[in-house]
Amino acid sequence: MADPSSFQRANEAVAHLRNTLPEGLQKPQVAIVCGSGLGGLADTIHPDLRAEYDYGSIPHFPRSTVAGHAGKLVFGFLGQKIPAVLMVGRAHYYEGHSIDQVAFPIRVFKQLGVDTVVLTNAAGGLNSDYSVGDLVLLNDHLFLAGLAGTHPLRGPNEEEFGVRFPPLSDAYDLELRRHVHQAWKTVIFPESNRKLHEGVYAFVGGPTYETRAESRMLRMLGADVVGMSTVPEIVVARHCGLRLLAFSLVTNKAVLSPVPRGDEDLLQGKAADELTAILEEGKAGHEEVLEAGRAAALDMQKLVVQSLVNAFHQA
Repeated sequence: MADPSSFQRANEAVAHLRNTLPEGLQKPQVAIVCGSGLGGLADTIHPDLRAEYDYGSIPHFPRSTVAGHAGKLVFGFLGQKIPAVLMVGRAHYYEGHSIDQVAFPIRVFKQLGVDTVVLTNAAGGLNSDYSVGDLVLLNDHLFLAGLAGTHPLRGPNEEEFGVRFPPLSDAYDLELRRHVHQAWKTVIFPESNRKLHEGVYAFVGGPTYETRAESRMLRMLGADVVGMSTVPEIVVARHCGLRLLAFSLVTNKAVLSPVPRGDEDLLQGKAADELTAILEEGKAGHEEVLEAGRAAALDMQKLVVQSLVNAFHQA
């Protein structure tokens, strides 16, 4: 017997959810994917009408095993009026899921009736103008894995979702990005050191952080930030005809300077621990990512919610 299609699996997941979802939460308009350290967005859901589901309880739903990813769907209202579903944590390709599995929740959202997806992530900054704690509104991406064939739409096309060859030149909704810039002016104090940029996200498979040479290559190719998620979800969202916004929180600055040569004069006579310190300068770590996420969480929450309130009130 053939494996069920993504369309069939998504419908089974939706049927399971609707069996217990309160009537007012049956058809969310917006889906938000919360990245590392950004699960606090779920706290913005209005408490009066709310439902939660562990990923493990939803048929076919991929589970996250990464610290900082709670692994639950939260249904409720943003800004009291916008019906929404939030993914608190996501599954990643490096965890062993296939590239199409990590984007499967997007298909579930489509079948739930969602029309707008907001994706957030923690990312390394490649652009020297970016500082830790800055927010980057994505307007394009580099998907080297996809160009090489590791692609969530590989295989028979599922016409129920979209066309065989979907364009991506228009992936990042311009009207929604305009609302983000307008919201930034109202929710972030002018004296804040945090900045909002627009930039290009490079997807890498992980779970290792990038080498210095890889970081320089990605920067030369035009990437401003780099991370291990989001792009497969973007591809599937656009295949499904969904509008989307995507944000990166800069949690560390990638090291682009070349590795010192072992015969450099400045290294001679230094102790082993001194040499280790030189190599480890600027090295990324997951706890650093989570800490930067905690520090910027409130600003990210305010910006996302206000952007959506502006967009849906003007619609």
